[in-house]
Amino acid sequence: MLTTAWLAGKGFDIERLRFGLRTALASCLALVVAWSLGLEHPQWSAMTVWAASQPVRELMVEKSLYRMAGTLVGTAVGLLLLMVASDSLPWLVIGLALWVGLCAGAGNALYSLLSYGALLSGYSAAMVALLGSADSLGTLALGADRLLTVLVGVVMALLVGLLFTPGARRSELEEQGRRCTTRVLHQLAAQLGSRRHPGAQAPSDLLVDIALLEAQLEPSAAGSRRARHSARTQRTILAALTAALLWMRRRGKGLTISPAVERAVHAAALAMDRAAPLPEVAGHLQRAQALAGPDDPALAQVLERLGDALLARQRFRDTGRARRQGNRPGLLRHRDWVHARHAMLRTTGVLLVVGLTWAATGWPAGAYVMLGTAVMVTLFSTLENPAWMMRHVLLWQAIAALLALTVRWLLWPLADAEWQLIALLAPFILVTVIPFAHRRTQNGTVDYVMVLLLLSQPTLPLVGTFSHSLAVALAVVAGPLLALIAFRLIFPTSARHRQRRLEAMMLNELEALARQGTPERAAVWEARLYHRVMQLVHWSHRRGDATQRVVDGSLAALTLGETLQALQHHGEQADAATRRRLAASLRRLGRLRQSPQEAAAALERLARTLAYRQQVALARQSRHTARLLRANQAFFQQAS
Repeated sequence: MLTTAWLAGKGFDIERLRFGLRTALASCLALVVAWSLGLEHPQWSAMTVWAASQPVRELMVEKSLYRMAGTLVGTAVGLLLLMVASDSLPWLVIGLALWVGLCAGAGNALYSLLSYGALLSGYSAAMVALLGSADSLGTLALGADRLLTVLVGVVMALLVGLLFTPGARRSELEEQGRRCTTRVLHQLAAQLGSRRHPGAQAPSDLLVDIALLEAQLEPSAAGSRRARHSARTQRTILAALTAALLWMRRRGKGLTISPAVERAVHAAALAMDRAAPLPEVAGHLQRAQALAGPDDPALAQVLERLGDALLARQRFRDTGRARRQGNRPGLLRHRDWVHARHAMLRTTGVLLVVGLTWAATGWPAGAYVMLGTAVMVTLFSTLENPAWMMRHVLLWQAIAALLALTVRWLLWPLADAEWQLIALLAPFILVTVIPFAHRRTQNGTVDYVMVLLLLSQPTLPLVGTFSHSLAVALAVVAGPLLALIAFRLIFPTSARHRQRRLEAMMLNELEALARQGTPERAAVWEARLYHRVMQLVHWSHRRGDATQRVVDGSLAALTLGETLQALQHHGEQADAATRRRLAASLRRLGRLRQSPQEAAAALERLARTLAYRQQVALARQSRHTARLLRANQAFFQQAS
């Protein structure tokens, strides 16, 4: 206990220290087993342990399975490229660049460990094709050796992990979700009536809590089908809470709602507070929904959405599966297709330049440059700020290359047997635990051990020259350097870039809704909107910005979408003159990002026409939407 407290006081993360020690020991064990089996690159098994290990048992099991699947696909593609390209290095480079770029794009469009599997399929093919082209083994033997090498690493990671790694604590996330739901219901009851709830938070602050909780659901969903269904139902509840908070932000204080609605919502909050069965909470919300319908249909819809989400959660608890409750589509998650396309083009372009330069110059270490670049520009492309991370990776890889040269040319010549090579290498693997667990040095530490192992093949006799080893070491370090340049100059990405792209995609969908709106398209747009709002708040919070701007902008986007639906529905039964004015206004809203002010003016002109036609409610809604567009002009212009 005293030792633990002392280490924590020195800046060490105790849980990460335990995890790092387990992983380092498993890595050494995999190295010994792979060497005993006579595999060509036993150090790759040790590398696989570091890639597959996770601090949570369920996540480790699922990641190991995806690593095996990704390696299988990547190995098959790598062998296929070797056979098709034959002795033509340019064609091998072109084929590999296209494949790795495709995998990078897919990895950035997918979620969870599907993303990891896609990325792994790309650089696994690079490892097989680039480091196996001059191999003395036959094609099938080469593929079998590579697969067995990875399999040994995965098995060792699983063996040590299953014995010593703790399970996921999903109940904590469920409790956080219950507390979020309770706070939102108390806040809603307070705004509907005159009572005040102690410790009430502003809607924008509650949205930050919801966004942070939603970001934790993805790792917790690993390990089982039931866990994924659980995360899906929790995410649906968070989307319903987001809808409730946006409604509160829109309506504010002084609502003319029946007191019975406030009492029903307050009863739901108290029931949630004492962890009552979810059907009981949903029953209170359904009663509130029925009472609120005549006075405020939007509030009734919010209450219905939340009640349906809670019932769907209870249905999951009873059956173990997530089923949609109600008639509306479930939550649709945001996918950054623009970022995925950028990752694909960046990866393909950089690898083509590096690979064709290697083919033109014939530099013997060029394969290592291309391999290091392929790993860096794919694996780190999913990060929030990959260029920042590359600086840490570059430093640690330089240290690893220096140590690898030290081991190879100062220590290994003293050994008389291969087991002594492994014994001399093991301390350099184990020492990784210290920087890995310290809060100041943990970023990029895994890349240190990866490069150290990549450059250290424990086989006798020792061959090669120091100049060749130095060239290979410099080639490996060139990978993160080229990746750093690529992430800086080619489609640079950061939290700010991702936030702006997400806002632009929201407005793009609104423009499409204005041009070709249908009930089905509108339902899909709304189902995706709430997850995008959570993502926007998350990115804004990560940047340290005030969330008020994105909350107000999202509210304006939601209101505009609802207004578009109402206008299109009215146009189906309006007279010819009104339909022409509606069509002209919708065409202008279809170019919303060009000038939000002109779009607001078009809505105001349309509101006067609707008021003249005795469509008072729709005219009022159009004016209100126009005011929101003018008030949030900066949001719409920056998103464009």
